[in-house]
Amino acid sequence: MHDKTIRFGSVAMDTPQAMHKRLLPLTQYLSQTLQRPVELVVAANMATAIHDISAGNVHLAYLTPVAYIRSHEKANTRLIAKTITNDKPGFKLNIIVRNDSPIHTVEQLANKRFAFGDPSALLQQAVFNSTGMKTRQLKHYDFLDHHDNIIRGILLHDYDAGIVKDTMAHRWRNNGIRTIYSSNELPPFNITAAPTLDQQLYQKMRSAFLKLNINNPEHTELIRGLDPIYTGFDNTSDSEYDIVRTLTRPFRKNK
Repeated sequence: MHDKTIRFGSVAMDTPQAMHKRLLPLTQYLSQTLQRPVELVVAANMATAIHDISAGNVHLAYLTPVAYIRSHEKANTRLIAKTITNDKPGFKLNIIVRNDSPIHTVEQLANKRFAFGDPSALLQQAVFNSTGMKTRQLKHYDFLDHHDNIIRGILLHDYDAGIVKDTMAHRWRNNGIRTIYSSNELPPFNITAAPTLDQQLYQKMRSAFLKLNINNPEHTELIRGLDPIYTGFDNTSDSEYDIVRTLTRPFRKNK
């Protein structure tokens, strides 16, 4: 590996192969902008992604809100920028079912089979319990790691419902999936810097993300490659994620 290589990490919302394909245009842009080779390192799960950025195994990473919070607590990682979804500085978690499902309300999930993503994705569990339903009321629930596994499990009738990021629900809304519940707006996914990243490179990375413009045809593919309804990046701060800390606190025992 080139000694000046920048390693760009990511949580795996889809399979690592799918995430690699989605992030490749952004990786190429960063390499051109920073004038250094950029290597993509997609973690198999959230715990690995948190470890990689906290330990400095990667220089920057695309993280969920919970993954950022945990890495910040472990190693004082720093936010580079937040993602913007459809011009909104946040995202929602959606509870989804098949189009032909008789389930139309959260209350009807009692004694049903439910799919979560990564077991470290505490925000999913927190949002589910905030609906008034509790996981103990389900027939059973499993952790399937990736959001595409949740979609597949529901479509194959292995699960009656699941919870996914709004962008994933949007992607599948005309392909057999519908939403029965959307959470309040939550702090967005983000780009986080390792604690070992020097200030000069941190500022260059921050500038590289903030100057991306969805209206620039050269930028559209790499922004939407990361997520089809992302429209860019913006400034953020640690305090923006306090609401996630509050929501997930009851689920953080032994985490």
